[in-house]
Amino acid sequence: VQLQACGGGLVQAGDSLKLSCAVSGRTFSRYSIGWFRQAPGKEREFVAAISWMDGSTYYRDSVKGRFTISRDNAKNTVYLQMSGLNPEDTAIYYCAAEVGGTKHLTYQRTFDYWGQGTQVTVSS
Repeated sequence: VQLQACGGGLVQAGDSLKLSCAVSGRTFSRYSIGWFRQAPGKEREFVAAISWMDGSTYYRDSVKGRFTISRDNAKNTVYLQMSGLNPEDTAIYYCAAEVGGTKHLTYQRTFDYWGQGTQVTVSS
């Protein structure tokens, strides 16, 4: 399983950005996908996740109402629509896949496969 995250960039506070995570693999529809981020000097943290089974979504509190995770199984792609961005959202964003699992999707250790990350920089 390989993941390719893209869509990052430099934006201003209040702007929107949509990240994409393209996933290889024959059974993408059974992959739960998570987005994580790591800011300079900080540990990587959970951002959002979507379950393969019923499409349940999970968000960290600070992004609820601003970020939306979605998936297109026909395109083997998961998206992270981000709006109302602020400088605290600046980080490298990673997508990750868990094959067949639906629990503990807010934990990094749940995920088996990781993409390379895409940089999001929000200026004030």
